[in-house]
Amino acid sequence: MSAPSPFVPLNIAVLTVSDTRTAENDTSGNSLDQGAKEAGHNVVDRAIVIDDVYQLRAQVSKWIADESIHAVLVTGGTGFTARDTTPEALSVLFDKDVEGFGELFRQISYDEIGTSTIQSRALAGMANKTVIFCMPGSTNACKTAWNKIIKQQLDSTHKPCNFVMHLNTQFKGCM
Repeated sequence: MSAPSPFVPLNIAVLTVSDTRTAENDTSGNSLDQGAKEAGHNVVDRAIVIDDVYQLRAQVSKWIADESIHAVLVTGGTGFTARDTTPEALSVLFDKDVEGFGELFRQISYDEIGTSTIQSRALAGMANKTVIFCMPGSTNACKTAWNKIIKQQLDSTHKPCNFVMHLNTQFKGCM
């Protein structure tokens, strides 16, 4: 029997995609920031970027190029309005898609908001050994994504598997 895996605190960046949010009223970004810190991780950078494909790509590209950032949490821009461009902006940066995130998010959300969940284009992917989770801009959606999916997948002690072994960390234990 192998020894239990140690907890590995990750460095996380939080991006809020919005034309209207400010540092003072960014409840979704604040929720993700608080959840990450309560779980024992470090929030090392935060930004609010308008819903513009190139500005989103520039910000996230900067973070995925930084080997000290292990995960990026993105809130907003995943709906169907003309301004919602997070999937188009960021999916091209992924080396690998994490299809299960969007699928599981919508399954869990169905119990909370019913069929309206089909309008969520939540997605995730890996880029340069950094995991990127993109979720809706609602604070409740961020809490659902964090508490019911992301928190466990960023926890090196979560079994049978998690993302930590795939990230730019010193921890490469067997999951």
